[in-house]
Amino acid sequence: MNQDNTFKPVTIQPQEIEQESFRIIDEEIGAHKFSTQEYPVVRRVIHATADFDLGKSLLFHPTAIKSGIDALKKGKNIIADVGMVQTGISKARVEKNGCKVLTYISNPVVIEEAKKLNLTRSIMATRLAVVENPEGIFVIGNAPTALLELIRLIKEDKIRPSLVIGLPVGFVSAAESKEELAKLDIPFITNIGRKGGTPAAVAAFNALSILSEKID
Repeated sequence: MNQDNTFKPVTIQPQEIEQESFRIIDEEIGAHKFSTQEYPVVRRVIHATADFDLGKSLLFHPTAIKSGIDALKKGKNIIADVGMVQTGISKARVEKNGCKVLTYISNPVVIEEAKKLNLTRSIMATRLAVVENPEGIFVIGNAPTALLELIRLIKEDKIRPSLVIGLPVGFVSAAESKEELAKLDIPFITNIGRKGGTPAAVAAFNALSILSEKID
Protein backbone atom coordinates (compact mmCIF):
# COMPACT_ATOMS: atom_id res chain seq x y z
CA MET A 1 0.00 0.00 0.00
CA ASN A 2 1.39 3.39 -0.95
CA GLN A 3 1.30 6.03 1.72
CA ASP A 4 1.82 9.71 1.04
CA ASN A 5 3.77 11.03 4.02
CA THR A 6 4.42 14.43 2.48
CA PHE A 7 3.86 17.21 5.00
CA LYS A 8 0.78 19.20 4.08
CA PRO A 9 0.58 22.50 6.00
CA VAL A 10 -2.80 23.76 7.06
CA THR A 11 -3.64 27.05 5.38
CA ILE A 12 -4.38 29.64 8.05
CA GLN A 13 -4.58 33.39 7.63
CA PRO A 14 -1.88 35.44 9.42
CA GLN A 15 -4.40 37.05 11.75
CA GLU A 16 -5.72 33.62 12.74
CA ILE A 17 -2.17 32.43 13.47
CA GLU A 18 -1.55 35.46 15.66
CA GLN A 19 -4.79 35.02 17.58
CA GLU A 20 -4.10 31.32 18.14
CA SER A 21 -0.58 32.19 19.32
CA PHE A 22 -2.01 34.68 21.80
CA ARG A 23 -4.49 32.07 23.03
CA ILE A 24 -1.65 29.62 23.67
CA ILE A 25 0.38 32.30 25.47
CA ASP A 26 -2.57 33.25 27.66
CA GLU A 27 -3.10 29.59 28.50
CA GLU A 28 0.52 28.81 29.30
CA ILE A 29 1.74 31.94 31.08
CA GLY A 30 -0.22 31.24 34.24
CA ALA A 31 -0.38 33.69 37.13
CA HIS A 32 1.56 36.90 36.56
CA LYS A 33 2.18 40.30 38.14
CA PHE A 34 1.38 42.53 35.17
CA SER A 35 -1.41 45.09 34.93
CA THR A 36 -4.07 45.01 32.23
CA GLN A 37 -2.12 47.61 30.21
CA GLU A 38 1.29 46.01 30.77
CA TYR A 39 0.25 42.49 29.84
CA PRO A 40 -0.38 43.19 26.12
CA VAL A 41 3.26 44.32 25.90
CA VAL A 42 4.44 41.19 27.69
CA ARG A 43 2.29 38.96 25.50
CA ARG A 44 3.57 40.49 22.28
CA VAL A 45 7.19 40.16 23.42
CA ILE A 46 6.60 36.49 24.17
CA HIS A 47 4.90 36.12 20.79
CA ALA A 48 7.92 37.65 19.02
CA THR A 49 10.54 35.63 20.90
CA ALA A 50 8.73 32.43 21.99
CA ASP A 51 10.44 33.04 25.32
CA PHE A 52 8.24 33.04 28.41
CA ASP A 53 11.18 33.70 30.73
CA LEU A 54 12.04 36.87 28.81
CA GLY A 55 8.44 38.03 28.89
CA LYS A 56 8.06 37.37 32.60
CA SER A 57 11.28 39.28 33.33
CA LEU A 58 9.93 42.55 31.92
CA LEU A 59 9.89 45.54 34.25
CA PHE A 60 7.67 48.61 33.86
CA HIS A 61 7.99 52.01 35.46
CA PRO A 62 4.55 52.92 36.87
CA THR A 63 4.10 55.69 34.29
CA ALA A 64 5.65 53.88 31.31
CA ILE A 65 2.49 53.00 29.40
CA LYS A 66 0.72 56.32 29.95
CA SER A 67 3.80 58.40 29.16
CA GLY A 68 4.54 56.41 26.02
CA ILE A 69 0.98 56.71 24.74
CA ASP A 70 0.88 60.44 25.50
CA ALA A 71 4.14 60.93 23.62
CA LEU A 72 2.83 59.08 20.58
CA LYS A 73 -0.35 61.15 20.53
CA LYS A 74 1.74 64.34 20.76
CA GLY A 75 3.87 63.32 17.77
CA LYS A 76 7.14 62.75 19.60
CA ASN A 77 9.82 61.04 17.55
CA ILE A 78 10.92 57.46 18.10
CA ILE A 79 14.67 56.85 18.15
CA ALA A 80 15.94 53.35 17.38
CA ASP A 81 19.45 52.31 18.31
CA VAL A 82 19.99 50.39 15.05
CA GLY A 83 18.43 50.04 11.62
CA MET A 84 16.89 46.66 12.40
CA VAL A 85 14.81 48.18 15.19
CA GLN A 86 13.83 51.10 12.97
CA THR A 87 12.73 48.70 10.22
CA GLY A 88 10.71 46.51 12.58
CA ILE A 89 8.62 49.33 14.04
CA SER A 90 5.17 49.57 12.46
CA LYS A 91 5.26 53.11 11.10
CA ALA A 92 1.70 53.48 9.82
CA ARG A 93 0.30 53.73 13.35
CA VAL A 94 2.73 56.41 14.54
CA GLU A 95 3.21 58.53 11.43
CA LYS A 96 -0.44 59.56 11.39
CA ASN A 97 0.26 61.50 14.59
CA GLY A 98 3.35 63.12 13.10
CA CYS A 99 5.89 60.83 14.78
CA LYS A 100 9.05 59.92 12.89
CA VAL A 101 11.07 56.74 13.42
CA LEU A 102 14.74 57.72 13.39
CA THR A 103 18.13 56.09 13.79
CA TYR A 104 21.46 57.89 13.95
CA ILE A 105 23.87 54.96 13.87
CA SER A 106 24.81 55.52 10.19
CA ASN A 107 24.77 59.31 10.30
CA PRO A 108 28.03 60.63 8.71
CA VAL A 109 28.60 63.00 11.62
CA VAL A 110 28.27 60.11 14.07
CA ILE A 111 30.71 57.96 12.11
CA GLU A 112 33.27 60.74 11.87
CA GLU A 113 33.04 61.78 15.53
CA ALA A 114 33.18 58.19 16.76
CA LYS A 115 36.46 57.67 14.91
CA LYS A 116 37.86 60.98 16.08
CA LEU A 117 37.04 60.37 19.75
CA ASN A 118 37.64 56.60 19.65
CA LEU A 119 34.12 55.88 20.90
CA THR A 120 31.48 53.48 19.66
CA ARG A 121 29.03 54.71 17.06
CA SER A 122 26.24 53.80 19.45
CA ILE A 123 27.52 56.31 22.00
CA MET A 124 27.90 59.08 19.45
CA ALA A 125 24.52 58.27 17.90
CA THR A 126 22.89 58.60 21.30
CA ARG A 127 24.54 61.96 21.92
CA LEU A 128 23.26 63.36 18.64
CA ALA A 129 19.82 61.83 19.09
CA VAL A 130 19.25 63.43 22.48
CA VAL A 131 20.18 66.87 21.17
CA GLU A 132 17.55 66.64 18.47
CA ASN A 133 14.95 64.63 20.42
CA PRO A 134 15.20 65.43 24.14
CA GLU A 135 11.64 64.22 24.80
CA GLY A 136 11.59 61.35 22.32
CA ILE A 137 10.86 57.67 22.80
CA PHE A 138 14.10 55.69 22.76
CA VAL A 139 13.94 52.05 21.66
CA ILE A 140 17.16 50.13 22.31
CA GLY A 141 17.34 46.45 21.42
CA ASN A 142 20.98 45.83 20.58
CA ALA A 143 23.55 48.22 22.02
CA PRO A 144 24.16 48.29 25.79
CA THR A 145 26.57 51.17 25.23
CA ALA A 146 23.73 53.23 23.76
CA LEU A 147 21.59 52.57 26.83
CA LEU A 148 24.44 53.35 29.23
CA GLU A 149 25.14 56.63 27.44
CA LEU A 150 21.45 57.52 27.54
CA ILE A 151 21.39 56.79 31.27
CA ARG A 152 24.43 59.01 31.79
CA LEU A 153 22.79 61.90 29.98
CA ILE A 154 19.58 61.45 31.95
CA LYS A 155 21.50 61.52 35.22
CA GLU A 156 23.21 64.73 34.13
CA ASP A 157 19.78 66.29 33.45
CA LYS A 158 20.58 66.74 29.78
CA ILE A 159 17.51 64.82 28.63
CA ARG A 160 14.09 63.78 29.90
CA PRO A 161 12.79 61.16 27.44
CA SER A 162 9.10 60.37 27.29
CA LEU A 163 9.90 56.66 27.44
CA VAL A 164 12.94 54.40 27.25
CA ILE A 165 12.41 50.87 25.99
CA GLY A 166 15.73 49.39 27.01
CA LEU A 167 16.04 45.74 25.98
CA PRO A 168 19.60 45.25 24.70
CA VAL A 169 20.84 41.70 24.37
CA GLY A 170 24.31 40.33 25.06
CA PHE A 171 26.96 39.16 27.48
CA VAL A 172 28.85 42.42 28.00
CA SER A 173 27.02 45.18 29.90
CA ALA A 174 23.54 44.19 28.69
CA ALA A 175 22.22 43.03 32.07
CA GLU A 176 24.08 45.79 33.89
CA SER A 177 22.72 48.55 31.65
CA LYS A 178 19.17 47.39 32.30
CA GLU A 179 19.78 47.25 36.04
CA GLU A 180 20.88 50.88 35.92
CA LEU A 181 17.85 51.89 33.85
CA ALA A 182 15.51 50.28 36.36
CA LYS A 183 16.95 52.48 39.11
CA LEU A 184 15.91 55.71 37.37
CA ASP A 185 12.70 57.55 38.06
CA ILE A 186 11.78 57.98 34.41
CA PRO A 187 9.27 56.06 32.26
CA PHE A 188 10.93 52.82 31.13
CA ILE A 189 10.26 49.31 29.92
CA THR A 190 13.16 46.95 30.46
CA ASN A 191 13.91 43.45 31.68
CA ILE A 192 16.18 41.48 33.95
CA GLY A 193 19.19 39.62 32.57
CA ARG A 194 21.06 39.17 29.32
CA LYS A 195 18.10 38.41 27.10
CA GLY A 196 16.51 40.99 24.83
CA GLY A 197 17.24 42.02 21.27
CA THR A 198 15.56 43.55 18.25
CA PRO A 199 12.46 41.29 18.25
CA ALA A 200 11.75 42.04 21.92
CA ALA A 201 12.29 45.79 21.64
CA VAL A 202 10.24 46.09 18.46
CA ALA A 203 7.44 43.96 19.89
CA ALA A 204 7.29 46.07 23.06
CA PHE A 205 7.03 49.27 21.08
CA ASN A 206 4.50 47.94 18.58
CA ALA A 207 2.33 46.70 21.44
CA LEU A 208 2.42 50.20 22.91
CA SER A 209 1.43 51.79 19.60
CA ILE A 210 -1.49 49.36 19.30
CA LEU A 211 -2.62 50.34 22.81
CA SER A 212 -2.40 54.01 21.85
CA GLU A 213 -4.94 53.49 19.06
CA LYS A 214 -7.45 52.09 21.55
CA ILE A 215 -7.27 55.07 23.90
CA ASP A 216 -8.87 58.40 23.01
